Amino acid sequence: MEHQIADIQYCEHLFNQFYDIGSTESGGVTRLGYTKTEDRMHDMFVKLGSSLNLRSYQDQVGNTYLANSADDGYYLIGSHLDSVIEGGRYDGVAGIIAGLMVMKWAAEDGLKLPIRIGAFRCEESSNFGCCTVGSGLITKEAYKQDIGGLVSKEGETLEEVFKKNGYSLHPAKITGIKQYLELHIEQGKVLEECQTSVGIVTTIAGPRRFNIYLRGMAEHSGATPMSMRYDALCAAAEIILEIERIGKKEAAYQSVATVGVVTNHPNVLNVIPGEVELGVDIRGIEVSSLNRMERDMKEAAKQICKNRGIEYLDEKIGDIPPIGMSDSVELGLERAAKRLGISSRRMISGAGHDAMSFANICETGMVFIPCLKGISHNRAEFTSILSICDGARVIYEYLKGEAV
Repeated sequence: MEHQIADIQYCEHLFNQFYDIGSTESGGVTRLGYTKTEDRMHDMFVKLGSSLNLRSYQDQVGNTYLANSADDGYYLIGSHLDSVIEGGRYDGVAGIIAGLMVMKWAAEDGLKLPIRIGAFRCEESSNFGCCTVGSGLITKEAYKQDIGGLVSKEGETLEEVFKKNGYSLHPAKITGIKQYLELHIEQGKVLEECQTSVGIVTTIAGPRRFNIYLRGMAEHSGATPMSMRYDALCAAAEIILEIERIGKKEAAYQSVATVGVVTNHPNVLNVIPGEVELGVDIRGIEVSSLNRMERDMKEAAKQICKNRGIEYLDEKIGDIPPIGMSDSVELGLERAAKRLGISSRRMISGAGHDAMSFANICETGMVFIPCLKGISHNRAEFTSILSICDGARVIYEYLKGEAV
């Protein structure tokens, strides 16, 4: 659809206000959760809200809100303002900008609908190794309780950070939400390749994460015959390829499997690797597929290690089930896009989002917008201002329908 020049300029203005915060020499940004840099992002969020005459407040875990009304039964538009290390400028921020755009249009049109925008803390796992911390704590998500012992990149526990800032690890549960809506860049290539303007999310894939520990024998690489080696890294190589094969087999069910971390000890050129740790991430929208991948991974890894004389241990460090969005909200967003002449398609989200935290306490929906070549968590991450406007317009059109 055609957007008003004033709307495009305002959207670009919002983006530029966040642009320099956390900038790195590489051209990306680092805005880790519960750091001074994330604080600066939230301060800017409040400043931008004040220019729209919105009331701001903070909850017990540091999440920040802008509201056009004090009424309960409000519509919450949310996302995050933190980033991964050396990340891009659109992940999370695009959703916050969309919320501000909706608030602008609502004020201009005199829309009598209680709306709030929520900027949730520490959505990314980069700082504490745990995602969606801010939204998970206030919704009492089971997977976000008892996390005070998590340690940041700076060596502080989450409990210490909370105590220093006057936050609570056991906050009151958020109330009064009628529906939760979130805009986010897709972080994949589907919308771009299908030349579709927005995606309506049906399900957020459930991640299961594991650490695999392998122990062989570190010996001299020149003096130890090939037939007498217990090389943990060679076992790891076989396991990595087997996990890839398992992921490909389950791709028919829209599941994926990734080994994203390899820690090799002693990691010395002339020493046979004695110990290796692997970090494994499997995701899917069907529990049965996740179960098969977990079973097949463990069985294959154990057999590979047995064949090579390597000690094996696995540890499950995360298990969140697939989470469905509200059918009625999906349909409403789809119809809103159609009324606006904006192309849409229903799709799953392979990545996790704050919407996961809200799906069990209120009707929840997500809108995706394309990002260039599907690149995200990277300084090359990009989406257009027009795409942000498209997605925001779909959410606003949907809310207009709710106000009738």
